[in-house]
Amino acid sequence: MLKNHLKTAIRSLLKRRGFTLVNILGLAIGIACCLLLFQYVSWERSYDNYAEGKRLYRMRLDNYEEGKLEWQAATCYPITGPYMKRDFPEVEDFCRLKNASMVFANDSKHAKFAETKGYFADTSVFRMLNVQLLSGDNANALKGPDKMVMSESMARKYFGGESATGKILTIRDAQMTQHYQVTGVFKDYPANSHLVINYLVSYPTLGKIKRLQGDTTNSTETMWGWYDFYTYIKLKPGADYKQLEKKLPAFCTRYYPDLNWAKANKAHDELHIIPVPDIHLNSNYFEEAEVNGNASSVSFMFLIALLILGIAWVNYINLATARSVERAKEVGIRKVMGAKRGGLVKQFLAESLLLNFTALFIAFIAVLALTPAFNRFVGHDASSALFTISGRYWLLFFGIFVAGTLLSGLYPALVLSGYQPVKVLKGAFKNAAGGLVLRKALIVLQFTTSVILIAGTLVVYRQVQFMRSQTLGFNINQTVVLNGGASINDSTYQHIYHAFKNEVLRLPGVRNITASTNVMGQEITWTNDLKRLGSNQKTYTMYNLGVDYDFVPGYEMKMMAGRNFSKSFPTDKNAAILNEASVKLLGYKNIEAALNTKIVEGLNDTLIVIGVVSDFHHLGLQKEVDPQLILPMDDTRNYYMIPGEQNYYSLKLSSANMPQTIDAVKALWGNYFPNDPFDYFFLDDFYNKQYQASNLFGCVFGVFALLAVLIACFGLSGLSAYNILQRTKEIGIRKVMGASVSQLLYLLSKDFMVLVFAAFVIAIPLGWWVMDNWLAGFAYRVSISAWIFLAAGLVAGIIALVTIILQALKASGSNPVTSLRSE
Repeated sequence: MLKNHLKTAIRSLLKRRGFTLVNILGLAIGIACCLLLFQYVSWERSYDNYAEGKRLYRMRLDNYEEGKLEWQAATCYPITGPYMKRDFPEVEDFCRLKNASMVFANDSKHAKFAETKGYFADTSVFRMLNVQLLSGDNANALKGPDKMVMSESMARKYFGGESATGKILTIRDAQMTQHYQVTGVFKDYPANSHLVINYLVSYPTLGKIKRLQGDTTNSTETMWGWYDFYTYIKLKPGADYKQLEKKLPAFCTRYYPDLNWAKANKAHDELHIIPVPDIHLNSNYFEEAEVNGNASSVSFMFLIALLILGIAWVNYINLATARSVERAKEVGIRKVMGAKRGGLVKQFLAESLLLNFTALFIAFIAVLALTPAFNRFVGHDASSALFTISGRYWLLFFGIFVAGTLLSGLYPALVLSGYQPVKVLKGAFKNAAGGLVLRKALIVLQFTTSVILIAGTLVVYRQVQFMRSQTLGFNINQTVVLNGGASINDSTYQHIYHAFKNEVLRLPGVRNITASTNVMGQEITWTNDLKRLGSNQKTYTMYNLGVDYDFVPGYEMKMMAGRNFSKSFPTDKNAAILNEASVKLLGYKNIEAALNTKIVEGLNDTLIVIGVVSDFHHLGLQKEVDPQLILPMDDTRNYYMIPGEQNYYSLKLSSANMPQTIDAVKALWGNYFPNDPFDYFFLDDFYNKQYQASNLFGCVFGVFALLAVLIACFGLSGLSAYNILQRTKEIGIRKVMGASVSQLLYLLSKDFMVLVFAAFVIAIPLGWWVMDNWLAGFAYRVSISAWIFLAAGLVAGIIALVTIILQALKASGSNPVTSLRSE
C-alpha cells in the first residue's frame, strides 16, 4: 500500500510540475536558511562548552564612588582568587591570567615576532581552562619562573618541524632581556572560546619581573588596587554560585583597603560571578580579553530561522489548497470508486512527505555548498560541515521538521479528503469560508514578519552609516600606525625615537608622525583618580592618554580653549590637556574656567591645565565619550612611556605611492629598532572594526529578510492563484459584459492588498519596539523615523502587487469561452 501511495504521489507531483517546483523551491530555501542560521546560533552558543566549564566562573569587579557606579571590569585584583579559596569552602580552585604581550626572538633563526595572545598563568590553568598539553608535565610546566608553554601553531612558527620542548626563547623589552624555557606544547586552543591563547608564561615570572623593576611589596600576590588579572574560580560539585555571590559584599568590605581617598569618596568595590559559558554572549565590560558576541543578536537570528521555516510551510499549505479546485473532481471520482477518507488522507500525506523530504535533501546539498562562504561572511572559524550544529539543535530541527511536515501536509489532506463527491461532480463545489480566513491570516502573518525584517534592515544600515559618518573629533584618514619601540629603554628612547622621527619626516610620502600611549579605537586601560587642587570634591576616574607634542595637530583635533603642548614652555612637563567631558565632570563652569587651574592626579601629582580639546570619540559611537586627561611625553617626563604597551607611532601619509612609502619606513625601522618587528596597520580599518559586529548583523539580517519576503511571495502567489481559480466563471462573465483588463486587475488584487496593508499596520508597533530595544545598546543612535516603515511597507507592497498582478494578468487574458462553455 505504501508503495502504491508513493507511486501515485510521484505521478501527481510530476503531473503538476510548476506547482511541485515552486513548492520544493520554497521549502528548500526555508530549510536551508534555517540550517545556516542554526549553524550560526549553535556556534555562538557553543563557546567554552567543555566539561570543566560547567563548574567554572569568572570574577567581575565593579567600582562605586558615593553610591554611583564608576566602572565595571572583566578583571580584578590578584589577591581575589587566593583569598576566595581560603575563605569559602565551596571554592575548589582558582586560576589567574595576566596579559603577557611580548617580543619573542628565536636567536637560532634570527626571527622576531610581537606576540599579544599570551598570559602569565597559574599552574591550575591546565586543569581549569581546557589547556591540553601534548608534551610536558601539567604539574611542573609552569612551576617556577622563566617557563612557558606554547600552542602547536606557535611551536611550528618558531621551530618548524623540530620539537619545541626544552628550547629557549629570548624575550626583549625596554628594561631587560630574558630567556624563557619552553616546557611544553599544548593543543591549539579552541576557536569557540572567550580567550585566545597562543602561549602561557609561568605566573612566578611576573613576580620576578616586578622585583627586578624595584617592587618590594610582592604585588602580584597581595595587591588590592591593581585590577588587571582575569580571575577564575572552580566550585565544588553541587555549589550554587548565586548563593556564593551573596557572600561577596561582606568579603569586599572585609578586605577593601582602608585608604584616605576611599573614605573621602565613599568608595567601595563589588565582586560578581559569571559562568564561563555565558561570557561570550553576556559579558561586555572593561578589559574583556576578546571582543564578545551579543546574546540579543543571536536570539534574533534564532527567531528568524524559525520564522523563515514557518513561512515556507505556510506557503505549502496555501499552494496545496490553491490547487484544491483542480483536484476536487479527482477526490470525487475516487470516493465514488470506493476510496475511504483515511486512504485519501494517507495519499495526500504521502505527497507532502515526498515533497518535504525532497526539499530537505536539496537543502542539505545547498547548505554543504554554502557553509564555507557563509562562515567567511559571519567571521566564524567553524568547519564547513553541517555537523558543526550541536546535537540539541539537530533534535530541535528534526522535531520541528517532522511536526511541520505532518501539520503542513495534514491540513490540505483533510480539506481535500473532506469534499462531498455529489457536490463536486455536479460542479456545486464551494470551499469553506473558515479555511479562506485562515489562509488570509497566514498571509498577514508572513507579510508582517517581512515588513519588520525590511524595516529592521534599514534601521541597522542607518545606524552603521550614522556611526561611520559622524564627526569623530579627529582625522584618521591615510594614517598608518606602527607597533614598536618596546625594546628601547627609557634612558635611550627619546634619542632614538627623535632620530627615527626626523628621518621619517624626510620621506616625501610622509606628512607627519606622532607618538602616543594608545591609538583611536583602542581601549585605554591606563586610568588614575583626579580632582581639582584645593577642592573638597571627590576624585574622578580619568582615562589617560600620553602623547608627544605633535599629537593634537597631527590628528587635527580641535582646541576649544588654551593651547597645545610646546617645547617653548619648559613647564609643560607638568601640564595637561582636558577634553570637554572631563571639564564637565570636574565641575568647571565652562572650558575657559578650566585654563591655568591645577589638578591633582594619582599620588599627589599636580598638573596645570593648559588647554581643552573638543570631545573626541576615542572609541566608537556605541559608547559615551570618556573623560580624558592628555599628558605629555617628553625627555623629562618619560615615565608615561609604559614599556611594551604604549609605543604607537601614527604616520600621516600622502595618497601617492603609499606602498613605496611604507617600504621606505620599514627600512628605517630596521636601522633604529633592530630588535622590534615591523608591525603596522591602517587606522581607519582598525577603528571601523568596532562596527564590524553591527555591520555583520545588518548584512545577515538583510539577506534573510529578503529571502523571507521571497518565500512569502510564493505563498501570496498561491493564495491569489487559489482565488482566481475560485472566480474563473465570474471573470469570464465580467469579460463578456465588457470589463477591461485594468478593472479585472483591480478586482483581483484589492483583497490581497488589504491583507498587505493590514500586515503593515501590525508591523509598525512591533517593528518599532524590536528595533528600539536593539538601538538601546548604542550611546549615540539614529531615531526610528516613520519613513523607514513606509519604505518597508512600500517594498513589501510592490513585491506583493507584482506577484498578484502576474497571476491576475494570466487570468484576465484567458478566453471567457473556455470558462463558460459548461454553462
